[in-house]
Amino acid sequence: MPIHIQLDRILLKRRMSLTELADRVGVTIANLSILKTGKARAVRFSTLAALCRELECQPGDLICYEPGPADDDEGLE
Repeated sequence: MPIHIQLDRILLKRRMSLTELADRVGVTIANLSILKTGKARAVRFSTLAALCRELECQPGDLICYEPGPADDDEGLE
């Protein structure tokens, strides 16, 4: 998938643990881990907003797009 979540980088920059972020946002550590490792297929806007609020960042700070050859297989239907 060409969309990547850069949660590790921002957590390190903010000196915050995944556990602390999970408590602040109200999302399980398991769900944040899925997001962090790139296994998530979707993110709710409410979750994205809560992450941005607690990490004091913009959605574009968390999400990046890195195109590659696999992009052709993942179009909208």
